Order: sequence, then C-alpha cells, then structure tokens
Amino acid sequence: MKNSWWKILSVVLLIYTVIGGLLLEVPRLVIIHESIRALYFHVPMWFGMVFLFLVSVGYSIAYLRNHQQRFDTIASTFAHAGLVFGILGIITGMIWANYTWGSPWHGDPKQNGAAISTLIYLAYFILRGSLDNPEQRARLSAVYSIFAFAAMIPLIFIIPRMTSSMHPGSGGNPGFNMYDLDSRMRPVFYPAVVGWMLLGTWIASVRLRILQAEEKILDLEYEKNK
Repeated sequence: MKNSWWKILSVVLLIYTVIGGLLLEVPRLVIIHESIRALYFHVPMWFGMVFLFLVSVGYSIAYLRNHQQRFDTIASTFAHAGLVFGILGIITGMIWANYTWGSPWHGDPKQNGAAISTLIYLAYFILRGSLDNPEQRARLSAVYSIFAFAAMIPLIFIIPRMTSSMHPGSGGNPGFNMYDLDSRMRPVFYPAVVGWMLLGTWIASVRLRILQAEEKILDLEYEKNK
C-alpha cells in the first residue's frame, strides 16, 4: 500500500474526471456545445503521451551513456505506452471532430501532425523487431527514439500554430485560456492530466514487470538446459 499510493491516486483522479466531466457545468459555446466535455479525455491523453515519450527519451539517453540493457527495456516500454495514448488521442479527437467539424478527419494540420508522429513511433517498433542483436537493437532504438521525439514536438505543437488550423490556440484561434478552458473546467481538466499521466506510468510499469519476468524465465530455462 505504501508504494501504491500513486496508483490509488490515478484511479481516484480518473473516476473524478469521468464523473465531473459528464456532470459538472461547462461553458455553452457555439458549435461545440456539450461536446466540449471531450476535452477532459482527448487533450489529457496527449499530455500523457508526451510525458511517456519524454520518459522513454530520458532512458534512451541513459542507455547511450551507460549501455545498461534495463534502460533500453524501460525506454521501449514507455514508448509502447505512449504510442497507445497517442492512438487513443487520435481516436477521441476524431470523435470530437465528427461532432464539431462535420467529419472525423478534416485534414487539420494538428491531425496530420499527430498521424505522422504516430507513424514515426510505429517505425520505432518496426526497427526494434527487425534487429536480432540486442546491443545493436538497443543502440539504434535509443538514437531513433531521440529523433522521433524531436520530430513529434514541432509536428504537434509548433507547425499547427504557424498554419491555418481549426484547433484552439492554433492558426490564430484563441487558446484554452480564452476559449475552452475557463474557470469552470480547470478543476476537472488539471486532475485529468495528472490522472492520465499516472495511468500511463502504471501501464508501462505493469508491462515492464511482465518483460522482466519473461527474461527471468528464459534465463532459468537456459541455465537448466546447460
């Protein structure tokens, strides 16, 4: 229980997000109306994705410095969880866009940037699966992880702000502080961001323990067959 407080906090925050996101009052905006409640789920998932990819990059750099295999395992595990959040972010964004823009995919610069970023990280796992040598796989994956994160940031956060975009805060449109995220939404939005980040970390930690258990089983089988 002592080491699981953050897991309990994640569950509490996400339950609060679901209940508050569906029941608490939201601003009545033209076109968006009640669909603005999707912001509690769509945007925090992107925050969670960026956080998980950032952790992955951190451990990728740690591997390049120390060449410890466990750093590569942690980096790939967090990248996997980040990719899941990225795909969920795209899906929730498509659902929201269908109600506000009239179609799930409008060709918006941020949508296109998110799709390209997802493909870049999918290529990361294709790269890992194509290499048999553990050291070579870890080294190339670490370098590619840094490249992928460096490419994702301008694709999602910079380029859409410089071009015509329907997303709030992009292409001259007002940002969250002026348009979407008024004082009535902040008490749910910020806990949602923390909750999704903690959930992503939880998912990554579970997958990491599974991978470590599989490695121990393989080592035991190897020792047994020697």
